Parts: sequence; structure tokens; C-alpha cells
Amino acid sequence: MKTIRCSILCFVVLLLTAPLLWAQDLSQYRQFTFGMSLTRVLERTDQKMADVKVIHGRPSLIQELTWWPPNLPGTSFRSDTVEQILFSFYNAELYKISVTYDRTSTEGLTVEDMVKSISEKYGPAPSVKPQVDSATNERYDMRQKPVATWEDSQYSFNLVRSSFSGGFELLIYSKRLNAEAEVALAEAVKLEKQEEPQREAERQKKQIGDLEATRQKNQKSFRP
Repeated sequence: MKTIRCSILCFVVLLLTAPLLWAQDLSQYRQFTFGMSLTRVLERTDQKMADVKVIHGRPSLIQELTWWPPNLPGTSFRSDTVEQILFSFYNAELYKISVTYDRTSTEGLTVEDMVKSISEKYGPAPSVKPQVDSATNERYDMRQKPVATWEDSQYSFNLVRSSFSGGFELLIYSKRLNAEAEVALAEAVKLEKQEEPQREAERQKKQIGDLEATRQKNQKSFRP
């Protein structure tokens, strides 16, 4: 009787802990961890600061880095199913990763195929959205559409499929850092709009000044 009771208890514990055992770490994608510094990402991708693009400098620093995984040496085939990865940084911290898969590597694969493959690493997708038939849906557009999501309280993994090309992407982000970055981006756009009249006035003033300088130079050198 005691043995049966222990067996039942072990079975219940196994059922309760199974989701935890199945769940995978969503805080990183391959060797890149959210919150990682820009310097570390540059080291791991073998790139330089010159490759980094500044999106906004204030009120917070928003930067992007595009990386193309290297090909296999001596072959014409890619070493990875990934075509490129776009890293986004908020105040030099990695907060979002956009993965574009190589079209030849995903050709013929269905959404179910992709979800199954990703689920083997990150667990079952709690949210899978049905495909939209573009031929029968008048609201069909060319924007990317999320078809499956893996997430926890801190991170979100989203499988995205382009409505136009049919290609697959993986959009991954830290919820906390992404929320802060979104606020900073909105503030940056607001600042740009407020300063646009002044910048335009300065641009026109410079243009007039340059034209006058050219006029005076040509006045001295022109010979009819």
C-alpha cells in the first residue's frame, strides 16, 4: 500500500513539474543573450563599431547592427539556415533580435513545419494563429503577420511570415527593454517633429549662404 501511495505521489509531482522541465530558456537566441552589451555582440559577430547604425541619439541611444552569418569555407552553400540577423540596442543593451531565414532553407516548409521545428527547442507554442487566405480576404495586405508565439513573463519569441514573399522571420525581444525602447523611440520622434522647423530654417539658410559664396566666386572668375 505504501509503495502504491509513493508511486502515485511521484506521478503527481512529475505531472506538475513536466511543464517546467519542458519549458526552455527564452532569455537568449543561440549565443546572444538579452541585456548583452553592444561590445559583446560585436565580438561574437566579428564586426566593428563602424558597422553599427545609430537610429536615435536622444533622449536614449537606439542602435542597430545587421549581421550575415558566414558561409561554409570552400562551398557555395550557407553554413546556416539564417540569412541575416538584425540586433537592436537600447542604451547599448541588446533588447530585440530579428532573424531572417534563408529562403532556400525554408522553401516548401509550412507554418506547421516551422512551429514544430522551433518547438523542439523552445517548447510548444501557446499561441498559434491560423493562416489567412489572401485570395478570399479583402483585408489581406503585404505586412508581416505573426503566426506563432512563444513567451513567458519576460521574453517573447514570435514566428512571423511575410504576406508578400511568404518568407519566415523570428522576432524576439525582452519585454521590459522593448517597452522602454518603444517609449524612447516615441519621444525621439516627438523631438524630431518639434525641431523640424528649426532644422529646415537652418538648412535653407545654409543653402542660401552656399549659393551666395558660389555666386561671388563665379563673379570673380567668369569671363564672357
